[in-house]
Amino acid sequence: MTRKNSTGSSGDRVDSAVAEFRESFYSGLISDVLDSLGLMQQALSPDIRPIDDSLKLVGRARTMLYAAVYAPPRPDENPYALEIQLVDDLKPGDVAVAACGGSRRIAPWGGLLSTASTMGGAVGALMDGSVRDIKDIRELGFPVFAKGIAPLDSWGRGKVIEIDVPVEVGGVLIHSGDIVFGDVDGCIIIPRARVDEVLDRGREKLVAENKTQQALLDGRLLADVYEEFGVL
Repeated sequence: MTRKNSTGSSGDRVDSAVAEFRESFYSGLISDVLDSLGLMQQALSPDIRPIDDSLKLVGRARTMLYAAVYAPPRPDENPYALEIQLVDDLKPGDVAVAACGGSRRIAPWGGLLSTASTMGGAVGALMDGSVRDIKDIRELGFPVFAKGIAPLDSWGRGKVIEIDVPVEVGGVLIHSGDIVFGDVDGCIIIPRARVDEVLDRGREKLVAENKTQQALLDGRLLADVYEEFGVL
């Protein structure tokens, strides 16, 4: 199963939104905006962390669903087939999202997948399993969020059974095409259908936060500033 490429104004709109999120926004602000829209379960569990705190992860999700296995594959089986299919199909601006059921038995992502994804224009990876080859990934400057670090290959431990299907990662339901936003404070998912609302409210909140910050730097009391701008 592969995703159809985004075309026309819809694809352009999402790409423009991704660029603005990356340039101007941060996870706390986006989380607050999603809360205001009634979407209060969009932040991934806090144990999913960036392997490089200095990098921001922003792009369109491409999902793959792992299942646990407990024996080596058959000699005639390629256990990486669907994983390779998704990585080779990643487009500029995509984020590979691996749903591993929170398993610490596998590190489904490493240096070679990061290299292949970078060459195709992908902008990062997210998983609720572990990651390995972090020295190589950091040298690539490729943003990766994961539940842990371990040397364990997925061979004989897990394999991708479906791609571009709804998955749950870190307690959040993710569809291919949703916006993944991660920074040093954590990772959050913006449903594709709500991108415009999040952008509009986010711009307003960003202006109010900047005014609040300046007022506090000017020595005004927090209570007075909050009464005027209504943000914390």
